Amino acid sequence: MKKFTINNITAGLVASIFGCTGSVLLVISVANRINLSRIDTISWIFSIYFFGGLIGLILSLKYKIPISGAYTIAGTVFLLGNNNIYSIEELAGAYLISGCIILFVGLSGLKEKILNILPGPIVLGMVSGVLTKFIITLMDSIIEEPIIVILVLIGFFVLPKIFKRIQPIIPAIIMGTIVSIILDKVQVSGIAFDYVLPRILIPKLNIDAILGISIPLSILIMGSENSQAIAILRTQGYNPPINAMTIASGLGSMATSLFGGHSANIAGPMTAICSSDEAGDDMENRYIASVINGIVFITFGLLASKALSLVAIMPKAFISTIATLSMLGILKKTLNNTFNSDRFKMGTLLSFLIAMSNITIFNIGSPILALIVASLVSLIIEKEDFISK
Repeated sequence: MKKFTINNITAGLVASIFGCTGSVLLVISVANRINLSRIDTISWIFSIYFFGGLIGLILSLKYKIPISGAYTIAGTVFLLGNNNIYSIEELAGAYLISGCIILFVGLSGLKEKILNILPGPIVLGMVSGVLTKFIITLMDSIIEEPIIVILVLIGFFVLPKIFKRIQPIIPAIIMGTIVSIILDKVQVSGIAFDYVLPRILIPKLNIDAILGISIPLSILIMGSENSQAIAILRTQGYNPPINAMTIASGLGSMATSLFGGHSANIAGPMTAICSSDEAGDDMENRYIASVINGIVFITFGLLASKALSLVAIMPKAFISTIATLSMLGILKKTLNNTFNSDRFKMGTLLSFLIAMSNITIFNIGSPILALIVASLVSLIIEKEDFISK
């Protein structure tokens, strides 16, 4: 290995900041939505960051390729679209089965063949619909604190034009924090700042949760995160170990399930940052960025209780605004990829609309219904698109 550069370090830190700011607020928002206790939320955050960072650290060191691990953001939002109420143990069981499915696919080497069963645009339509619904839900609470929201928006959209090398979410968080303190909106009383260890769960299998959560979550991890990371690495001139990345995502997700975490998988956005040209001129050393990213994620996971306490003292409108802004870039890219295809146009539109709804049939939530109904409709009226796949 040649001597690593400051660019290797900077890219790893940028990827870490991206993953440890708006993304964790998204997880906390979903945890509140499904009424998780503090200890279960801490365990969730611990597992996805610790094991996500661990698999990225191991793979990047083993293959000397910038492979970063984290968790599926789309999968996080997907959980919001499931209207069924499950216990934390039943959720853990669903996540465990999802990890087992991914592991089987990785060991069998059948990833591409299995994913080809579902049209990519229809899967993206479902993801876009779920993301859109979640962002709309978050925006409902923004109007509670208009001054804080305005300052956060200035930090996100205006300040990056002045300080061009900084990620927009950072000045947004700084501005929001300052104005929240000035307006005396930071509530410290009653908030526990003690260090809390995560708890291990005994997963409980529920057939409805397996059908409604395990299967679509597996599809999202393999068809969105893993495939995105693989495509990015190939574009940058690397030869990614596809089966090893899939196996790692399966094992990581199985490990997180024991703590109530939904996944630990190879992550597209972080891999994109760590493998980019900005991560260093020498592509052989860019894996250092993923190593740093992994170390920071592991540390952040170990400090999950502290992170949750800091978020708890901030105004709800501030948290919702940051979570919304952190999702805008992902939603923009997803919508562009969703409706930019010439194939499965009606199926994609139906998938998007159904996923945005609150429809539940036979205990099957709108995300999985979106995939089923849209695929069947496309099979009937867009059969030629399947042939040209």
